[in-house]
Amino acid sequence: MARTPIVAGNWKMHLGRTPAHELLTALRDSLAGIEGIDMAVCPPAPWIADAADVLRGTRIGVGAQNVYWEPHGAFTGEVSAAMLAGTVDYVIVGHSERRHVFGETDEQSGRKLRTVLDLGMQPMLAVGELREEREDGRTNDVLRRQLLAAFADIERLPEGFIVAYEPVWAIGTGLTATPEIAQLTCADIRGILAERFDAATAESCRIQYGGSANAENAASLVGQPDVDGLLVGGAALQAESFTKICQAAAAVAS
Repeated sequence: MARTPIVAGNWKMHLGRTPAHELLTALRDSLAGIEGIDMAVCPPAPWIADAADVLRGTRIGVGAQNVYWEPHGAFTGEVSAAMLAGTVDYVIVGHSERRHVFGETDEQSGRKLRTVLDLGMQPMLAVGELREEREDGRTNDVLRRQLLAAFADIERLPEGFIVAYEPVWAIGTGLTATPEIAQLTCADIRGILAERFDAATAESCRIQYGGSANAENAASLVGQPDVDGLLVGGAALQAESFTKICQAAAAVAS
């Protein structure tokens, strides 16, 4: 089954409004004409509306970095999925920084996932292991736990559902999983998806790699049979580097 790779930039808590607008404008121009892949940017929450305005009419989707599952209420500082619906195309769910810095549980990630799916947006479900978990040979156990908890009470996944495999030890560290490690782990994730749902669902799912992805390693990562794109951190904060990553992914996909 042919899967369309997706390259998304997670800006995290970076860029004020003016530099964010400048980056959006630059990407609108530099990514024009790139075909064969899906592309998205996930700016900080205050700049989501700006991103939607600047990128309207382009092939660049807009994503949110986080979401809350209740539609409204006394939840100071939270942004609900209902508020994002109609403005964003994608929502990152369960990013390791939400899990390990802010204490988000597997169950909470599952609630967010269900809400995003119910409202018709595309989640990017992030999973990944700590360095000590990989060194102890527990990577598969960790990924299985995170995935199965997220899929509790979910009967089916939409075609093209996105899982973002992000080894925690490679996020923002400069360390990158080798293409071989990325391939083996993404293949394991696809196997877990097949067990939980079915082979056809697993084959249709897109599995991104995230963790110090850059223009130099993009092609070798996306060139792996079970790696269907990239979730990019620091390299997404510069138009030139993010454009080169998208170009490399598109060249592999063509």
